[in-house]
Amino acid sequence: MSIDFILPDIGEGIVECELVEWLVSEGEYIEEDQPVADVMTDKALVQIPAMHNGVIDKLYYAKGEIAKVHSPLFAMTPDGAVAAPTATTATTEQEIATASAATTASANSATMIDDFILPDIGEGIVECEIVDWLVAEGDIIEEDQAVVDVMTDKALVQIPAKYAGKVVKLHYAKGEIAKVHQPLFAIEIAGGEAVNAAPAVSNAPVAEVSPVKSQVSSPVATKSTAGATTAVASAPKGKALASPAVRRVARELDVNIHQVPGTGPKGRVYKQDVVNFNQAPVAQVAANATANATANATANATANATASAASVGGTRVESIRGIKAAMAKAMVASVSTIPHFTYCEEIDMTKLIALRKELKEVYAKQDIKLTMMPFFMKAMSLAIKQFPLVNTKVNDDCTELTYYDDHNIGMAVDSKVGLLVPNVKNVERLSIVDVAKEVTRLTNDAREGRVTAADLKGGTITISNIGALGGTVATPIINKPEVAIVALGKLQTLPRFNDKGEVEARSIMQVSWSGDHRVIDGGSIARFCNLWKSFLEEPTNMLMHMA
Repeated sequence: MSIDFILPDIGEGIVECELVEWLVSEGEYIEEDQPVADVMTDKALVQIPAMHNGVIDKLYYAKGEIAKVHSPLFAMTPDGAVAAPTATTATTEQEIATASAATTASANSATMIDDFILPDIGEGIVECEIVDWLVAEGDIIEEDQAVVDVMTDKALVQIPAKYAGKVVKLHYAKGEIAKVHQPLFAIEIAGGEAVNAAPAVSNAPVAEVSPVKSQVSSPVATKSTAGATTAVASAPKGKALASPAVRRVARELDVNIHQVPGTGPKGRVYKQDVVNFNQAPVAQVAANATANATANATANATANATASAASVGGTRVESIRGIKAAMAKAMVASVSTIPHFTYCEEIDMTKLIALRKELKEVYAKQDIKLTMMPFFMKAMSLAIKQFPLVNTKVNDDCTELTYYDDHNIGMAVDSKVGLLVPNVKNVERLSIVDVAKEVTRLTNDAREGRVTAADLKGGTITISNIGALGGTVATPIINKPEVAIVALGKLQTLPRFNDKGEVEARSIMQVSWSGDHRVIDGGSIARFCNLWKSFLEEPTNMLMHMA
């Protein structure tokens, strides 16, 4: 029997994601916890594992399509689904009760200390920083309770507990670097807890489970209807703080998780909170929520008053984490190992601006945003063909120089998570229109902080557009291991002499090159820049070379 795998909650407030890559194909046999697909949210790249062993029947989305949370992602036939014995439905109440009693007795007599292994938390991420432990050694924690906040070079991630139990040991201190696939903390698991938490209806014959469930749910629904106004009025505001597993339980019980008062830190909702909300009278839950809200309001008022009093003449310390921390390390490595030199030039953009103005209106009808960047990239690609030295990479000890046939031109983007440098692949093979499409896509993704790892890797030379923020001249830092980078200044209308000696207004842009002086000298960068400049100042010449 084929079953649908429902895409679970993959982040707070995330309702859809992009299918980046299928890691399996239709007809393929997969095992439990095997990675099935890479999906990209607006926060990070997430890998979706299989829940069962079985055969993939159908993949519901193609690569690049948008998948919806809580909707089928793929269909599969689990092992044993077809040949499942029907005799199970005839199991007697006595047999189930006997088995349950035996299991309970065995589980209650044993405890186990288990290491929680830090799972994959993003594509290509092998380590993360411990930002804050949310529990301490000796604490009793519940299943799905948040245990620790960790910071990767892409995002802040919260790690939940897989089991209920007692925290025995925290393997890392706050601020230390934890390794993926290595023990993060140790937990003592009481074997009887999971059994004792099982619903009472499990002792009934299998065939009678469904009627019992419907009978039980009916009074609850009546209570919910009777106290709906009170519940909504006292429900917590904003997004519910809960793990995907807890949200799944809420959906199964048809409970609005936003109405469930959380008993965890910062109002986090646990599985037991959802179960209690589903079973308890709504009026009681509402009263508890009102009391909690009053207490929180009092505490917040006190905290705000204290903060206001302390703000006079105070200071604020902010940790450097994530993308900013990764960029800081990269810049230090680049400046400390590469001897930079800077070369500046000005480019007359008057003719190119006129050409772009004509083409912009034409391509706007095709929903193509034509900026100046595609022209810069295409002109640079044409110049690289004659000066391949600037499209190279040098090894750490400067004993080898690698020349690249592909012109993967990067562009620095000021995103909400920090400076990102995605690159347009194979510019030498693309038209200006194709480059424009890629520039638009990468810019939008980068500004939202959801650019893929593939788009960030493989760059061979970089353009930084500081002029968009108003600068004219800069000393850009090379994006190691590349050997050159250019910073574009702002466009200015300045007086210049024409061929007749007359003064006229021209659109002038200052550009600043930084080169790796170990492999590029001043003459090389000057000749390369002059050729690039000639294509930009005479766009018809550039079009002729593209043919």
